[in-house]
Amino acid sequence: MAEKEKSIHLTINGKPVVAKEGQTILQAAQDSNIYIPSLCYLEGVHQFGGCRMCMVEVEGARTLVAACMVQAKEGMVVKTNSAKARHARKLNCELILSDHPQDCLSCRRSGNCELQHLAQYLGITEARFKGEMSQGIVDVTPSIKRDTNKCILCRRCVSVCNEVQKVGVLNAQNRGFKTVIGPAGGKSLNDVDCTNCGQCVAACPVNALSGTGSIPQVWEAINDPNKRVIVQVAPAVRVGIGEEFGLPTGTPVTGKLATALKELMFDDVFDTNYAADLTIMEEGSEFLSRAKAVLQGGKATLPMITSCSPGWIKFLEHRYPQCIANLSTCKSPHMMMGAIIKSYYAQKLGIDPKDMYVVSVMPCTAKKFEITRPEMQNGGLPNVDAVITTRELAHMIREAGLDFANLPESSFDAPLGISSGAADIFGVTGGVMEAALRTVYELVTGRELPFKGLHVTPIEGNEQIKKAELKLENCLPHYSYLEGFVVKVAVTSGFAGADILMKEIASGKAEYHFVEVMGCPGGCIVGGGQPRATVRAAWNERAKGIYHEDDNKKLRKSHENPAIQKLYSEFLLEPLGHKSHDLLHTHYTPRGRYNELLPQEDKE
Repeated sequence: MAEKEKSIHLTINGKPVVAKEGQTILQAAQDSNIYIPSLCYLEGVHQFGGCRMCMVEVEGARTLVAACMVQAKEGMVVKTNSAKARHARKLNCELILSDHPQDCLSCRRSGNCELQHLAQYLGITEARFKGEMSQGIVDVTPSIKRDTNKCILCRRCVSVCNEVQKVGVLNAQNRGFKTVIGPAGGKSLNDVDCTNCGQCVAACPVNALSGTGSIPQVWEAINDPNKRVIVQVAPAVRVGIGEEFGLPTGTPVTGKLATALKELMFDDVFDTNYAADLTIMEEGSEFLSRAKAVLQGGKATLPMITSCSPGWIKFLEHRYPQCIANLSTCKSPHMMMGAIIKSYYAQKLGIDPKDMYVVSVMPCTAKKFEITRPEMQNGGLPNVDAVITTRELAHMIREAGLDFANLPESSFDAPLGISSGAADIFGVTGGVMEAALRTVYELVTGRELPFKGLHVTPIEGNEQIKKAELKLENCLPHYSYLEGFVVKVAVTSGFAGADILMKEIASGKAEYHFVEVMGCPGGCIVGGGQPRATVRAAWNERAKGIYHEDDNKKLRKSHENPAIQKLYSEFLLEPLGHKSHDLLHTHYTPRGRYNELLPQEDKE
């Protein structure tokens, strides 16, 4: 029988509070809806005590204590708003502001800045302390902008990069007044093995870390009469963007989103979900092709690993370049969509692809880097011209004066706006694998996947590593070579889990055949470009929204999408065919720890 969890009884502001053993004063207060301000604390991620904003008075203690660092004790009496505590907080906040740019009016985080909110809460109306300002740097990469002038040294990004993602490119450099958060040796994020995942951006309380902006370029294209501007939207965006306009976390707003994009005067409003269905057709066929080769004694690399997450791709290129052959050659869905728009759709309209401008709305900062890769071009044109994040789209909607929460619903444009529920679940960890299995199993056996509601429950959820097995029996004649084959799959999200799986794969000890990796813990729904929220709360509610979209679709398997069927019959002809290979598949590049490109033969 499990041992009963011990309770701690204390008093906060005269109110009896029951805390769990091991909880800090701050956690106990939060569970009892008692507000204690904080700045450097990040639930489940970072506990540092450096900002001193959560200082409280504890009866019997000689000095004020940091509520985020001190554990609750039996009988403890705490005052969170004593004159002494409020004075200390205000003074500490003023000292932080004394070395912070006073450009709130023009700062992108204005109105959504934790330091700004804290200053308002503490009643700070003037800058009392003026003196030397630390000399910062501005580092701009295709995905992330780092402005150390605005950094408050909270180190939340350091914990996310080192402890959550296990990448480790952000750390405190130098000491004292000269401390800077960044890569060692003063290098740019572009010159180290940063994955561009943007989890540091999501964790930053101010505007020291932000996604590299693309809004001006998108507005310029929309206003160019010589450009046909086409927008596509990733599945995770529809359960995230509503939060920017006061809707409950995870609310699906697919119809409002389509209407908003039309109001912004995009010429065509398409759904990246269409290309997610296309990805399954290509990726599922690629897996079957590799499995056939291996089972018949030929040469092919297994396990095959999904390639939808550009942050994950870059992680593997840096850390496990010897395993590049394990990656699916499929482009990510939005890059496939761009390639189809500038070929199939351009041909249908009779438009020169050079006159098309494709914009992707993504939950991900790494997608901004992805579109700069030379591998992501066809005919000398980039597949996608610009990426804006969910947050950037929300900013554009506000700029246009749209009342998003009250917009009517509409549909995405045909033909590239039709999709299945399998495409929706691409936004959550395990979703790509589940979508692939729905199609692969049915193509091989002629029967639906034998899981209730088509949900492969062993690979759903937010555990770090999830595994499942699926036996192929009574296969159709064309797939007789797979009879009795037990497909072993593994799923992870976040680079800490990816590193565990890749160590197995690189050592040759892995028994998996098919592996899904997403760069952000929990999947795209908590990507670096999504509205900022605590990871735990955001993941649960956004995941529910994604599965709601899937469960309520008439089409729930990618191969049943009539628009995809038509694409193959009219244009691509067959999965893995010559045209598919040219437009929808790519290769990847071995990289060193300093982002230098390695010759293929030196990748070992």
